[in-house]
Amino acid sequence: MAAAARQRRPPRAGRRRSSETDGGGAAPAGGFDADAAIGVSLPWLGTQNWKEADEFFKSQLTEAGFSPIVQAADNKVPQQQQQIEAMVEQGAKVIVVGPVDGTQLGTVLETAQNAGVYVLGYDRLIENTTAVDGVVQFGSFRTGELQGQSLLDGLAERKGEGPYNIEFFAGGPADPNAPNFFEGAMTVLQPKIDDGTLVVGSGQTEFTQVATQDWDNSKAQARMDSLLSGFYSDKQIDGVLSPNDGIARAIITSSQQAGQEVPVVSGLDAENESIVSIWEGTQYATVAKPTDALVAETIRIIQSLQSGAGLPEPSEQVNNGKKDVDIFLLDPIVVTKANIEEVFANDPSRLELLK
Repeated sequence: MAAAARQRRPPRAGRRRSSETDGGGAAPAGGFDADAAIGVSLPWLGTQNWKEADEFFKSQLTEAGFSPIVQAADNKVPQQQQQIEAMVEQGAKVIVVGPVDGTQLGTVLETAQNAGVYVLGYDRLIENTTAVDGVVQFGSFRTGELQGQSLLDGLAERKGEGPYNIEFFAGGPADPNAPNFFEGAMTVLQPKIDDGTLVVGSGQTEFTQVATQDWDNSKAQARMDSLLSGFYSDKQIDGVLSPNDGIARAIITSSQQAGQEVPVVSGLDAENESIVSIWEGTQYATVAKPTDALVAETIRIIQSLQSGAGLPEPSEQVNNGKKDVDIFLLDPIVVTKANIEEVFANDPSRLELLK
């Protein structure tokens, strides 16, 4: 999948949809009641970041005075569609969607929009529909660039001079962020492949070749087992680009079981288990995307809509195949053992992991 087109646009005041009508209570035209129901449809709770999103949306929406309806779809598109339909029936004024598959929600979201509901994508782009008002996420292309650079930095730090034997893993094909992560990383790594610094033993350098269906750690570990037995039975693997922390840990486990020295491995999400691994010197790096900050930014946008002010000024626009969508970006940060205490200085729960 090609990365979505990006374009900057000049500053402008918050916009209102042409279909907006006067809200209840004291809200200006286009707004809605301050205690309105807000729906949140998450793809699943199978990783730490989505579990945190579930908790933070419930607590932060409640603290903001809204009535949260927060559900997860167990990575099943029909279940997510049904949950969104129910949220519309329950009178949600805004529905926040972390899509299971960003291409499969057009019909149900169009129903929501026709009912006057605002639709905000969370963490992932919603594609091929006009029924999305904005998306809140950490920059996915930038995340990939950071992952690629951290792999190069780790190779230089831990493996001495090149050339280095490496392999690539990417995320789930249904997640629109996954190809952007990979493309961002490849802008950093491809020149090093071209000049011979990096050698991909398997020759697998296309997203379709290295994607991990459903972000499944067990599938990633099985593929790593195959790569090691097929291409590294008589040589060392030095590094692996991993799209997230769960897959990073699967790669490390596979390498250890094969009797390999642990390769330099990137990651994403700053999961607790990987934070400990980085602190102990095993996993080299992760990219932190603080869930509480992403949820807080989403609620800031909801409050702007509630007040009748419309959407705030976005960071950029991305074409989703049907329209240019307002994107609200937060900045990710690379975490290594060298800066881990600084990055989590205000996060007591993660600092506790370092003891």
